[in-house]
Amino acid sequence: MNLNRMITKKTGAFLMPVFFLLACGPVPEQEETTAGISMVQHPAWSVNANIYEVNTRQFSPEGTFNAFADHLDRLQDLGVDILWFMPIQPIGEKNRKGTLGSYYSIADYTAINPEFGTMADFKRVVDMAHERGMYVILDWVANHTAWDHYWTETNPEFYTRDEEGNFHPPNEDWSDVLQLDYDNEALRDAMIAEMRFWIEEIGLDGFRCDVADYVPTDFWVRARRELEEIKPIYMLAEAENQELHYHAFESGYGWRLHHIMNAIALGEQTVEAIDEYFFVDQAGNFPHGSYKMYFITNHDENSWAGTEFDRLGDGVEAFAVFTATVPGMILLYNGQEAGFDRMLEFFEKDQIDWGDFIYHDFYKTLLALKRENKALWNGAFGGEMLRVPTDRDKEVFAFVREKEDDKVFVVLNLSEKSLHVHFEGDDYQGAYTELFSGEQFSFGDDLHMDLGPWSYKVFVKQ
Repeated sequence: MNLNRMITKKTGAFLMPVFFLLACGPVPEQEETTAGISMVQHPAWSVNANIYEVNTRQFSPEGTFNAFADHLDRLQDLGVDILWFMPIQPIGEKNRKGTLGSYYSIADYTAINPEFGTMADFKRVVDMAHERGMYVILDWVANHTAWDHYWTETNPEFYTRDEEGNFHPPNEDWSDVLQLDYDNEALRDAMIAEMRFWIEEIGLDGFRCDVADYVPTDFWVRARRELEEIKPIYMLAEAENQELHYHAFESGYGWRLHHIMNAIALGEQTVEAIDEYFFVDQAGNFPHGSYKMYFITNHDENSWAGTEFDRLGDGVEAFAVFTATVPGMILLYNGQEAGFDRMLEFFEKDQIDWGDFIYHDFYKTLLALKRENKALWNGAFGGEMLRVPTDRDKEVFAFVREKEDDKVFVVLNLSEKSLHVHFEGDDYQGAYTELFSGEQFSFGDDLHMDLGPWSYKVFVKQ
């Protein structure tokens, strides 16, 4: 594999009018890739945004919206742009899992779980976030409802039936929910009406859509079109599926890269797997202009697969830098800025221990760079990633990204070895300030560098 100039492949098949890609704000030059082009109208505020996931139940001892509101100034200082709230609606009682149940077993789409407070409390949080320049999206569970959602009585035709004519779960494990039937047009009408409520009455800015590829894509396309008649919105799909991003969703999950990071940390794969992901498979061939969302943890991983410290060990910081600087959008899960190192119970009360926020400044630095440096902006709004080859390409992932007057040179030792590294080519050359140390450097044509285990350097063009 030739690493001298590994960049995302393009074709010259056609150029798309750029006004389709952005509702307002700066518009980059667009070209087609092998996956085609996203026609989604990205809100202008999303082009350099990050996402922060909120688990209201576990966020504070009280587990309420009002208690969460006390953290908004801290989150603003951290640099959070988009607050994603896990589902906040009432949870079904019938076939409930655990004591408190799953957030994703929804009994009423347009009501509030009294465990968290009132609708007025949540509206206040949304307004306070907006006042601080943040945006708010809500986890939306369109594939299924709780067994005791009122639709089971008023609209039983909204649900699929088994061979005996009974309601049924989507699968054996999801025993606390019932599968909805998207062959029913009236269900589609009702679901979009429920989504409209949160945009029109509460002022939400979009949705994170649970198991998005379990729901027909044409539903999401229609929902997006109708919701955008109200205001520009942001849509995140819990899926890694190209099809969803042509007309419906800004972002999708980077699950494959997440699992590659876990495997590298365990010594099961090398950096070559990252090269293949980005430069051979082109990050899954997502449509040009869509945002892949990258993360080292989230609510599913934390509760079921282990904390980032369990999975990534001493590589936590290096992989966090990686997710913040490669092409894509970074997600933080609540507690990440505190170095919270315990798996949270999913169906019970089990709060985060915030300690002294040991990673606050670390993530604040990364989020500020991503917001301010155009080379790191999301999707097609950022710079291409050019791989900088080295004599240790199985352990070191080094690259540059450049856009207009901004440029970064990122060096990551994704191994437990101490390395002396020689860098090849000339893409990295220039004068830089290292992001975390503030040291200044000038790199010429013969660069060598000593790197400690799991170390990272982010050089920012002066």
